[in-house]
Amino acid sequence: MPSLTEQIDRALSDGKLRADAAENIRRILSGEESVFAARVIGELSQANEWEELNDRFYKTLAFGTGGLRGRTIGKIVTPSERGTPTALGRPEFPCVGTNAMNYFNVGRATRGLVIYIQKWRSGQRMEGRPKIVIAHDTRHFSQEFTRLAAKTASANGCDAVVFDDPRSTPELSFAVRYLNADAGIVITASHNPPHDNGYKVYFNDGAQVVEPHASGIIAEVNEPNGGTGSVPSQKVSDDTEVVPPKGEIIFTGDEIDRAYMERLETLILDRGLIERTRDLKIVYTPIHGTGGVIVKPMLRKIGLNFSVVPEQDQFDGRFPTVKSPNPENAEALNLGISLAQKQNADLVIATDPDCDRMGVAVRTSSGEMKLLSGNQIGSLLAWYRTKTFFDRGILNKENAGRGVIIKTFVTSDLQKAIAEKFGLRCVETLTGFKYNGAKLRKYEELTRAQNYRELSEEETRRLRLEKSSFYIFGGEESYGYSAADFVRDKDGNAAVIMFCEVAAYAKSRELTLDELLDQVFCEFGYFEERNHSVYFEGADGAEKIRRLLISYDENPPRQVSDRAVTRIQNFEKDTILDSDGDEIPKEKMLIFELAAKTRIAVRGSGTEPKIKYYLFGARLPANGKLSPEELTRAKTEIGNRLDALWGWLEKDANQRLAK
Repeated sequence: MPSLTEQIDRALSDGKLRADAAENIRRILSGEESVFAARVIGELSQANEWEELNDRFYKTLAFGTGGLRGRTIGKIVTPSERGTPTALGRPEFPCVGTNAMNYFNVGRATRGLVIYIQKWRSGQRMEGRPKIVIAHDTRHFSQEFTRLAAKTASANGCDAVVFDDPRSTPELSFAVRYLNADAGIVITASHNPPHDNGYKVYFNDGAQVVEPHASGIIAEVNEPNGGTGSVPSQKVSDDTEVVPPKGEIIFTGDEIDRAYMERLETLILDRGLIERTRDLKIVYTPIHGTGGVIVKPMLRKIGLNFSVVPEQDQFDGRFPTVKSPNPENAEALNLGISLAQKQNADLVIATDPDCDRMGVAVRTSSGEMKLLSGNQIGSLLAWYRTKTFFDRGILNKENAGRGVIIKTFVTSDLQKAIAEKFGLRCVETLTGFKYNGAKLRKYEELTRAQNYRELSEEETRRLRLEKSSFYIFGGEESYGYSAADFVRDKDGNAAVIMFCEVAAYAKSRELTLDELLDQVFCEFGYFEERNHSVYFEGADGAEKIRRLLISYDENPPRQVSDRAVTRIQNFEKDTILDSDGDEIPKEKMLIFELAAKTRIAVRGSGTEPKIKYYLFGARLPANGKLSPEELTRAKTEIGNRLDALWGWLEKDANQRLAK
């Protein structure tokens, strides 16, 4: 039988194996930790699974500004990887491959992060050991990756504060600030399929890393001479120390929970409203994720009447009751909707596995449960919080210019219309709450308060209104929301609490939530959005995504369907300033503006193998307000328009790829 190296050479010459995959396989086989990897590669080779090997090795999983994300369970699981499966049927070991979420990539990411932090602290003339906070969700291998990250950080001279059980991503962000840590790590792939996992990095402000730190960390992680000496083998990752620890590993949990919940409670703007609306009935589901850790005690503390979907109230990385643990998908809320129908509940709320996103279904006047879009949820939150701050006198005509709503360029312009009508500023950012976090850091620095993190919410609000910008709400169309700066990422825990208050407001006025949304549309104009994605998996898929994005850049459409393109914004090439006068970072995204308040945005996803299309249509009031009849017509006309646009775009994309 030919040796494994000979099998690789033959597959390469026969065109079964890509050259880049072969090169990465040879590098792994020559490394210190090659025995287990060789066994897995050999099993795939013997089975002629060359496509699987191409997908696993065509590149090294890129550590980007969002960290790492990829498969931790292969499409094909080899006997060696399966080992002795867990009680839930999970393979014993994560999948081998340079383009996979496994011990190799977690180890090199942590080592590179620690090295960067040490250099940064040295440049800041800071003494003592650095400190990193580490949390994980309920996904496959999340706990093992967390242990490895903590051991690697400790071995490289860094203290690691580790949550002993699953916790949400926003709580990790809060903990970085609360503990004055240098950085944070959360092991999660958010709402991705069960076979994925990821690694997100936060800097000392509690926000995901942005420049210049992002490039600095990426350079250290990708340093070719970094070696793998401090990364344990697959076999001994759970029970063998990397090297004698130089930093402490400290476990935490309840203390952070209590402090975080105290801050979350400040998000309630009208406690009396909730107390007067005891008949509001809520169904909540964490979809087998971390949400229940904080959401359930918070809802009890506030005094809301809620039930939890029992089948989805256990940690389970398989997410066995859903096709995808994504609260923007109607299917993920099916069990919650079923329970709501039995209990005649007003509202179903779902959070994703790391509880940074929230989706809802609301009872309509006809008694049906209707899923709201991320844009609609965010717009209701932005409107209610803005209105209530004015009603309570916290905002007024004199200080309204200090108030700010932050949204992404691909989020509904209804939120911009709300800001403008109330006299607030609307700041638009690129997709990703790290840009929202960067704005909050700037606004904090403008207060010049040395002890900002130690101040109460009321005290920081006063400072922001006097000296800086008061953050009212931030949202993105992909079901992420935030309304305070004690967390520097989207926060599903906060979103649940805030949306329950909006539901209580609607209930107090004998309105369903969709009726309240229609009232907002009538006042500010009708805005509708459609999001579509085209998936391209694996090595060949990555090439299709690259080609398609280049095609839009080099040969943008001059007409879409029956409408001429009146303006093109190229975020990779153009210099674009936001409303604060700050330059928008470069990104491969294009926005095509058409006539009649219609536009299209195209960008590659930062977390999944797909291209995303965003379609926007609007009808503004001609006489100050839309009548119910005008609103009905606008819904039909704009819906038909967006359907036609997507039909054209889908056909055009296929034609571009065929060239």
